Amino acid sequence: MANVPAQLPRERTIHWDDPGALAEAGQGMSGRDFLDAMLRGDVPPPPICHLVDFTFDRIDDGRVEMVLKPQESQYNPIGSVHGGIIATVLDSVMGCAVHTKLPVGRGYTTLEIKVNYLRRVNRESGPMTAVGRVVHLGRQAALAEASLSDASGKLFARASTTCLIFDVPRQSVPRG
Repeated sequence: MANVPAQLPRERTIHWDDPGALAEAGQGMSGRDFLDAMLRGDVPPPPICHLVDFTFDRIDDGRVEMVLKPQESQYNPIGSVHGGIIATVLDSVMGCAVHTKLPVGRGYTTLEIKVNYLRRVNRESGPMTAVGRVVHLGRQAALAEASLSDASGKLFARASTTCLIFDVPRQSVPRG
């Protein structure tokens, strides 16, 4: 077993806005209007964006782009971004693509996700673009797909999902 030299611990501090206030703000908007407001900065992004370090870049009907900034705080034991981080970003971009197609009072949740990892991602990969798009939107289910590419367009991962579509009763959201 190799000895690992002692190093100063690295640190990352994360701040986020009240997710209850965010959810409450979204209750009176269509999915597209809500995500557009987020992109403009009128409402804050959800805490997961800060935790994983990805941002919204573009929002269209049925299509969303996000940018992931790979960093070593996301690494697995073999020195690359953990597959769970990549799956989280792909799940988010696909879900948000579905969200853009939903009217006020409708919500979604992921029923299943499949991810194909094609190349390792590390901080030297540079900013990665995740693109999600709706393949089919029905009354109760939606299908979406996503890709994760580097700045040159090289594909690193692909994913697909099935989302459940449902009515969301208007209620007060617990705030913490």
